Amino acid sequence: MDRWSVRVDPPWSMEAWRTAARLALQCAVAPEQLDWLQGDAGGLLDAPSLDRANPSSSATAVAVPKDFVELAATCLCHRDPQRMPLLYRMLWRITHGERALLSNPADPDVIRAMALAQAVRRDSHKMKAFVRFREVPGETDAFIAWFEPDHHIVDRVAPFFQRRFTGMRWSILTPYRSVHWDGQQLAFGAGAQRSDAPAEDAREELWRTYYANIFNPARLNTRMMQQEMPAKYWKHLPEASLLPTLVRDAGDRVQEMHDRQAQAPQRRIPAHPIPQRQPVTARGDDLDSLRTAAASCRQCPLWEPATQTVFGEGPRDAQIILVGEQPGDAEDLSGHPFVGPAGQLLNQALRELGIDRSTLYLTNAVKHFRFERRGKRRIHSKPQVTHINACRPWLLAEIEQVNPKVIVCLGASAARAVFGSGFNLSRDRGRWHTLEDGTRGFATVHPSWVLRQEVGKREMAYQLLVSDLDALRAPSDQP
Repeated sequence: MDRWSVRVDPPWSMEAWRTAARLALQCAVAPEQLDWLQGDAGGLLDAPSLDRANPSSSATAVAVPKDFVELAATCLCHRDPQRMPLLYRMLWRITHGERALLSNPADPDVIRAMALAQAVRRDSHKMKAFVRFREVPGETDAFIAWFEPDHHIVDRVAPFFQRRFTGMRWSILTPYRSVHWDGQQLAFGAGAQRSDAPAEDAREELWRTYYANIFNPARLNTRMMQQEMPAKYWKHLPEASLLPTLVRDAGDRVQEMHDRQAQAPQRRIPAHPIPQRQPVTARGDDLDSLRTAAASCRQCPLWEPATQTVFGEGPRDAQIILVGEQPGDAEDLSGHPFVGPAGQLLNQALRELGIDRSTLYLTNAVKHFRFERRGKRRIHSKPQVTHINACRPWLLAEIEQVNPKVIVCLGASAARAVFGSGFNLSRDRGRWHTLEDGTRGFATVHPSWVLRQEVGKREMAYQLLVSDLDALRAPSDQP
């Protein structure tokens, strides 16, 4: 078996890696045949360069999912030396029969890539939060910042600072790379040393005074503070020098605040009466009116912890409506239905059947995300009957406005909302039913149920979903 090597320079460049990966695919080089090199490092087996390989005459252009391109660009910024072999292995699998690889959250390669991407995003967030510019002595409107990132994120984050500080000239120096903005364009250069940046400037004393005065000792939580502002960044933050004293004296300051005599307000602000919220009804002349009204629905308590109402989306004259249970975490944050892992699995099933998702109207029986908190995660919690009944007027109004020929219920909660409390999913799944107005419909399993199955049973569960949805390709032929 021939072995090859390929060098990516710079190692965080998506364009450089993409070029190398495309050449490897064209030469039919399997992942285990390729050594990925970066910087000045050499390969252990001194394999010849991939440039000497002969591309296959039958090689064609490779199209990969947009999600993979974005994931790869993020992972390449990580310092893990195995990130390039990992990404090429995933690319090989995607182009050799596993097109939907990223939709499998239990795959080891997917899990590792997601972890790398999350670490890069976290490091990028820290850079945006903890970079501190200092004025360059003797120059006007020129600033330099020093930062020590965990990963190769300077190229990734530099456009953020360009947008945020367009009107001033600045440089950000790191041990491996630097970036400069002259007011017109970004320029990247080699790494620098801490001594290349100013130690401090006159503005920092003013900032420390301001920070000390807004520090609230009653809300001190050192564990959360160190989690959000790790100690490794303190040496670069002017306010960090105050933290030991502020933390030490917090207890005394809180007691002083408690013992202080209450003071009468110096001026009285007239209180404006708060208008009573009128009961929300699912009435409207069109879907836009319904969507606007649903955004202020308070008919059940789910609205309070949720981020927003997630209303249905799709053509106003759609022939088919797909009804799910409730929004998930991704839907709650984005405001769009079926965009999370379950939505991606549904997309995969529809593509296999040749059904264009854009022709369907997608909605949920419950419009707010019900969840339980476990640490920082929000875990899906099944909605109660009261939640389904509270949202049912919105669902019925959507169905009335779209006036579809077919309604497909994904899961038991959706089936209950459409077909009534007597519907049994295990007994009636996949069977056609006729509603009072003549609309035809059936119920099948929810894609999230498929994802919850054990790895050995997941494919069978997925095929069950696809088999039921196959009826949509010729709904008029059903009895």
